[in-house]
Order: sequence, then structure tokens, then C-alpha cells
Amino acid sequence: MVFGLRPWWPVLTLLASGAMLATAILYFQGIQGLQPCALCLKQREWHRGVVAISVLALVVMRVRPAWTSWAIMAIGLVLLGSAAMAGYHVAVEHHWVVAQCDVGGAVNPADLSLDNLGQDLHPPRCDEIAWSMFGISMAGYNAIVSLLLALASFYVALAGKREQ
Repeated sequence: MVFGLRPWWPVLTLLASGAMLATAILYFQGIQGLQPCALCLKQREWHRGVVAISVLALVVMRVRPAWTSWAIMAIGLVLLGSAAMAGYHVAVEHHWVVAQCDVGGAVNPADLSLDNLGQDLHPPRCDEIAWSMFGISMAGYNAIVSLLLALASFYVALAGKREQ
């Protein structure tokens, strides 16, 4: 079963991270009007990394099929970084750790205009939960999904190695 999933794994991780980015940017930011804090933007960088490494893994799997396990393992490592970043954001949201993320915070360029030139622009705070469902914040869901995908990546990489 896992061996049949290996060729498609980079496509699945590309789609998963792409969907998470699209949801954050198009739905939460675009439709709901929630502006991202500095830590939210850093989480997006990790998912952009997953998209990039997934594309690279697809190329590597075509050019050097023997490196398939390593390519899938690399995807898992980037997803693990994403889970760690999101987990840190959850810790900041719950005030388990203190973060100085508001300094030079994220201001949407679309919010800058000549009309508000004299106004203070306050970026969203990293330690406030802007949205949650069932008591889990966006960062919490990102941590859960990223960790599950990372673990699945490691399983697909290692189980496929045994089946060959």
C-alpha cells in the first residue's frame, strides 16, 4: 500500500501545503479580513518551503529514482519545521512563552495609503487568538496537520525502503 503512495507523496504534500496557504491567504485574510501577525507570516514561509521542496522532490524522483526516500524524508523535515513553528505560535498564544513578535510587525501594504498617513498602524498581536474552532486556533490546526504530514512522510519514506 505505502509503496503505491510513494510516487504521489510529493504531489499530496504540495497540495496540502498549497491548500493551507490558500485557506490562510484567500479565506481568512481575504474574505474574513483577519490580518496575519508576524508568526503567522513565518508559518506561511514554511509551507512555501514545503511546496518548493515537493516540486524539487518530484524532479529528483524522475532523475534519480534511488533518491526517492531521501526526497520524501526532506519533505518530512520541512513539515516538521512547520509543525515546530506553529507549535511555538500556539505557546505564544497561550502565554506559555513570551515573544517579542510585535516589533516590526506585519502590516498589510494594502492598508497603507495617503489617507492614513498620520495614523498609527497596529499589526495584529501574536499572543492573541484571532480565530479558533473547538478551542484550537489556526496555529494549532497548522501544528497538528503539519506534524501528521511530517510523520506520514517519514513513514512513507522508511516503509517504502523496506518494501523495495
